[in-house]
Amino acid sequence: MSRTGTGTDTGTGAGERARRYRVMTVCTGNICRSPMAEVVLRRRLEDAGLGDVVEVSSTGISDEEHGNPIDARAQDVLRAHGYDVPRRAARQVRATDLTGHDLVLAMTSTHARALRRLAKTPDVSDRVVMYRSFDPAAPVTDAADAEHLLDIADPWYGGPADFVECLEQVEAAADAIVDRVRADLSAREVAPG
Repeated sequence: MSRTGTGTDTGTGAGERARRYRVMTVCTGNICRSPMAEVVLRRRLEDAGLGDVVEVSSTGISDEEHGNPIDARAQDVLRAHGYDVPRRAARQVRATDLTGHDLVLAMTSTHARALRRLAKTPDVSDRVVMYRSFDPAAPVTDAADAEHLLDIADPWYGGPADFVECLEQVEAAADAIVDRVRADLSAREVAPG
């Protein structure tokens, strides 16, 4: 399974290692998939006792939905499955978002390619990982040209069932993402400084 991003801290001082670990989920408009993933990951990280050391945010590749709230259908599905839905506004990802995050989770291969183009250096590009690559039931991919097999379908064009399917895909990968974050945090603690 492709696990391209390292998410490791490159700082050498104690202040760098002590900073919060930052995760960002990215979809197209930042109103459906990425905010759903943000909500799920935040809950899973809090349940794992990591809520105080990990920050989760989301953005979109496009600025088309800038300022809009989470899609009402996504809100409905999240609430129906017991999640609190924050008030937030969609925003477009910037290059500085990539350098400021340890792990950047793309919802589709198209998003991953756009994020890697936006990255200025290979170490920043390596932080971009397909969200579903953490789903143990997802297809195994060894090459970037097969990443599309890990796409989370856009529910925006569908109905409630499509939003439920999206949430199920997001939830299926969430625990392994928590494990990855925990491992990255442990590596930070033992890094020479």
